[in-house]
Amino acid sequence: METLKGYKGEKEKLGRCEQFMLELMQVPRTESKLRVFSFKIQFESQVSELRKSLNIVNSAADQIKGSSKLKRIMQTILSLGNALNQGTARGSAVGFRLDSLLKLTETRARNNKMTLMHYLCKVLADKLPELLDFSNDLSSLEPCAKIQLKFLAEEMQAISKGLEKVVQELSMSENDGAVSENFRKALKEFLCYAEGEVRSLAQLYSGVGRNVDTLILYFGEDPARCPFEQVITTLLNFRRMFNQALEENRKQVEFERKKAEKEAVEKQKMSHSEKT
Repeated sequence: METLKGYKGEKEKLGRCEQFMLELMQVPRTESKLRVFSFKIQFESQVSELRKSLNIVNSAADQIKGSSKLKRIMQTILSLGNALNQGTARGSAVGFRLDSLLKLTETRARNNKMTLMHYLCKVLADKLPELLDFSNDLSSLEPCAKIQLKFLAEEMQAISKGLEKVVQELSMSENDGAVSENFRKALKEFLCYAEGEVRSLAQLYSGVGRNVDTLILYFGEDPARCPFEQVITTLLNFRRMFNQALEENRKQVEFERKKAEKEAVEKQKMSHSEKT
């Protein structure tokens, strides 16, 4: 465009690209209009992606708070902790910090083979087997772990600011005359749809913020000190460690069963040979 500003020759002698740019130069605030159209083109996918992420966060928060199985497992962990600490100041706790869930694998039995996590799984398998599949209650946990609230906030702000620029350019183009007539028409149609979408999205975003704070408070944590991402990561790791310990217990039981069978067969053989 800078090069073409000084061109005084015949238009027909220019290449197609230069002729196009020459026409584009007649449009007031070309760059601003192109930015607005770029926003318009990406708007639907941008809104759709953000809405999808917000719904995942909402779903994860609702699943965690709504899981009676997770709550009963937490109660069992508290009871085990109090039993272990009986006779000490920590033996009558009414709750525990969320990150304590990840320390269950650090507390080991005297033989160093069984952790408190293994013992928890054993107790649940014996007394409350219906709680062992609590993972199924938390299907949104994994996709939620890939989402950061900071980026959702930035995306929400970008969409709101983008819409403001559309309104601003539409207002300024009222003085452009006939050259911007089609532009104004297209933008007015877009705004009728886009403003409603952004209002709905902003409501969803605010609701997610409240839901996230409620979830953090549900675990007795402070939303200002315990980020939502930390809650999700802690629960995801707990679920993985729990399922791993459960599987290791199952393998141990199977190993001991086979060992007992083998010993019984050998004992039977010895008894038979002594008789003969």
